[in-house]
Amino acid sequence: MQPLSRLTSALIFSAVGLLSLAAQADEARYNQIALRAEVSQEISHDLMHVTLYSEAQHSDPAKLAAEITRTLNSAVNQARAVKEVKVALGSRHSYPIYSENKGDDKGQDISAWRERAELRLESADFAALSKLTGEMLKQLKMGGMDFSIATATRKNHEDALLKEAVAAFQARAKLATEALGGSGYKLVSLSLNSNGFQPPMPMRMARGKGMAMMEAAVAPEIEAGTSQVTVNADGIIEVQMP
Repeated sequence: MQPLSRLTSALIFSAVGLLSLAAQADEARYNQIALRAEVSQEISHDLMHVTLYSEAQHSDPAKLAAEITRTLNSAVNQARAVKEVKVALGSRHSYPIYSENKGDDKGQDISAWRERAELRLESADFAALSKLTGEMLKQLKMGGMDFSIATATRKNHEDALLKEAVAAFQARAKLATEALGGSGYKLVSLSLNSNGFQPPMPMRMARGKGMAMMEAAVAPEIEAGTSQVTVNADGIIEVQMP
């Protein structure tokens, strides 16, 4: 029976150990408070984006594609000549134009094809991109214009806001500790999160308005606007009572 007694003792010891760990876990959560601190800043946009497009219609889809390709190649070469501007091809798609065939029960016939292709320009030099856009509107159409934050700019501002968020969390933790009559606190956990920059509202312009603005003799003043970035510090503190 001795081996059975040893096994019983071992089981009792294990149970006591588990109860002790559970008690420690409960004790670790004692006087714990969840807090949040939030800091935000308005950041000026420093990148300008312009979308231009070529659109045409032809009865022969092969000739239509060739025409669009020639126009795009010419525009790309023109944009590449301006070193301050980055150029990239955007979406390109074609679709049939139907005409009703009254003498055929099958319904409609394809009378022509229409194709549209985009060219996207980006630059931190607003004046250079505005001037180039005005020149390119002689062969392309304005699709839209919007602004954003450069990656390096975003990182620099987020790094600064992270420090501010930690300082704000520490101030709130101290305030909460004093309100509870504590003598101090221990930091249990802390997470820092950024919601990123709110996407700017794009400017959509009709061809007439876009050309009038961009083809002016003097490059127009561009108001790029701002976006807000917010950094949250979420954490748990354990208040030490006297």
